[in-house]
Amino acid sequence: MTLAVRVIPCLDVDAGRVVKGINFRELRDAGDPVELAKVYDSEGADELTFLDISASHEGRATTMEIVSRTAEQVFIPLTVGGGVSDVGHVDALLRAGADKVAVNTAAIRRPELVAEIADRFGNQVLVVSLDARRAAGTGSGFEVTTHGGRRSAGLDVVEWARRAAELGAGELLLNAMDADGTREGFDVELIELVRREVSVPVIASGGAGRAEHFPAAVRAGADAVLAASVFHFGTLRIAEVKQSLGAAGLPVR
Repeated sequence: MTLAVRVIPCLDVDAGRVVKGINFRELRDAGDPVELAKVYDSEGADELTFLDISASHEGRATTMEIVSRTAEQVFIPLTVGGGVSDVGHVDALLRAGADKVAVNTAAIRRPELVAEIADRFGNQVLVVSLDARRAAGTGSGFEVTTHGGRRSAGLDVVEWARRAAELGAGELLLNAMDADGTREGFDVELIELVRREVSVPVIASGGAGRAEHFPAAVRAGADAVLAASVFHFGTLRIAEVKQSLGAAGLPVR
């Protein structure tokens, strides 16, 4: 049985507000996370991702109060990330209402964290997020970045994706930093490279601008497609994205 392609709006939260920029800069206010979550749930989103984008950079944990308020409003799976650094933090987020937890910077710093989370909670809870950008001198042509794309991690994206999956990641959230907020389309090459190396689900993120961009990402190997600004600012509705996927012969809910 072929699984339906999941369409996932992403709430990038900074100081309690949803924000969106280009290449993680020039952030614009996009609204209240709780209100937006409610809207996306009612519009047919399959899941919701909530990322506290300044948590790792500021060396703090995700704001639990907003997570619990968001979780109360939605009846679809909620993934939460941002500053997740240990098993205790994952436990607290799950208790606050998250269904899955995304780790990024802390997992790069200490890869054993991936195995620790998967062993304790099951790999279905764990999303490893990779912020990838093009870089000469890497085997795949892409490197991993940390701290919201601010720093190079000195890792090849494909190698890190493979290792994260082996350690117990249930899914990989693959964010193309060069495409982020540009609305010029997902980075198909990046998706194909990672897809060839891992068997766990891949969520494609970064670059969505038009409805036809989404089927291209899925044909490249994505199991789910994630977008932010096109939904927040009303460029596209979730129903339009699902219609485009369906018209391309791809299974949607």
